Amino acid sequence: MSFPLLNPKVPHTVDVLTNYGRFDVRLDVEDSPCVTSSFASLVRKRFFDGTTFHRIVPGFVIQGGDPTGTGTGGPGYSVRDVPPRNSLYTEGVVAMAKSSTEPRGTAGSQFFVVTAPEAGLPPDYAILGVVTKGLKVVEKIGRLGNRVTERPTRRVVVLHMTVV
Repeated sequence: MSFPLLNPKVPHTVDVLTNYGRFDVRLDVEDSPCVTSSFASLVRKRFFDGTTFHRIVPGFVIQGGDPTGTGTGGPGYSVRDVPPRNSLYTEGVVAMAKSSTEPRGTAGSQFFVVTAPEAGLPPDYAILGVVTKGLKVVEKIGRLGNRVTERPTRRVVVLHMTVV
């Protein structure tokens, strides 16, 4: 898959509009040049528009970016940026989801936003960025899940994403 790399000297933000409100993610282009560039390319193609947050675990994460809504879908390719060993997944950090069999830092289109003060995850997940605006919206979405099933109790839809 080919896409232009984002300029690390310029700040890049993804505006995420959901049916529960809006939040912004400042992309970490420096630590994750391939992952952020791939994500921005997908945003520009409207890949995420209409997708849902298919996994919501209260007090842990909200996860979306799967075009099938099942937790198994993706863009048909993967990229990889190995996260720094000291990476912490704290509230507002946005990282890329991967299967347990994929190498550290592998990313497709599925992403998660941490809603816990500290998720306690190993540094295996490529860092996409951090929520800079709308953390209250993320927290609200984070309460719309079943802790046991990890499924949403309400349908949370990404209406539109924009790279700004």
